[in-house]
Amino acid sequence: MRKVLVAGAIWLASVFGAHAQNTSPVVIELFTSQGCSSCPPADAFLHKLAKRDDVIALGWHVDIWDYIGWKDEFADADYTERQRDYARAAGARSIYTPQMIVGGVDHVIGHRPVETADLLMKHKAATSPVSLTVTRKGDKIDIKGSTTKPTSMVVQLVRYSPENDVSISRGENAGRKLSYANVVTAHEVVRRWNGNSPLDTSVTATGDDPVVILIQRTGHREILAAAQLN
Repeated sequence: MRKVLVAGAIWLASVFGAHAQNTSPVVIELFTSQGCSSCPPADAFLHKLAKRDDVIALGWHVDIWDYIGWKDEFADADYTERQRDYARAAGARSIYTPQMIVGGVDHVIGHRPVETADLLMKHKAATSPVSLTVTRKGDKIDIKGSTTKPTSMVVQLVRYSPENDVSISRGENAGRKLSYANVVTAHEVVRRWNGNSPLDTSVTATGDDPVVILIQRTGHREILAAAQLN
């Protein structure tokens, strides 16, 4: 049995190699596309973040650039809709790639490591009211949680493939072989939770892809807790 205990919005001390002072992970979501010429630097940055124990890095491939000559083999319309939901929550009218979402609330357009580090430091000052414990026995994932501040939340399961190399023959990145970290392969809502009683549920996760559990405020807002099982 593998077990992790984590509690929500936390930080990455520095994206330039300094040792983090907190071992709990912060969730960083990169919305990217193989058809986007501006995305490779952000994709490379996600590789660095994915190697850290204090980060849960997720690469969501969107399909908005598939029409320009290269269809992203990892893209899913549902992932594009997730990015749109984030935009709506932030009051934005459009979506872009690359874009990073930190902790479910802070948006970074483009490849901006310094800005990302500053946002993560801001998350350091926040304390999540949610605690989360995730354990695994074979294909069964048990999820338990509690909160001191009940609110409307969504419990989600995310699976990802740690590393994928792709040779691109058409589109804006034609002729390049690119490497992608933590490519999201599946996403599902496990259940809704209002926090009035403890969370105690389970979900089946087959296969070798790592498992991530997210507890997020309804409406694509704060990620209040997250746990990862490799």
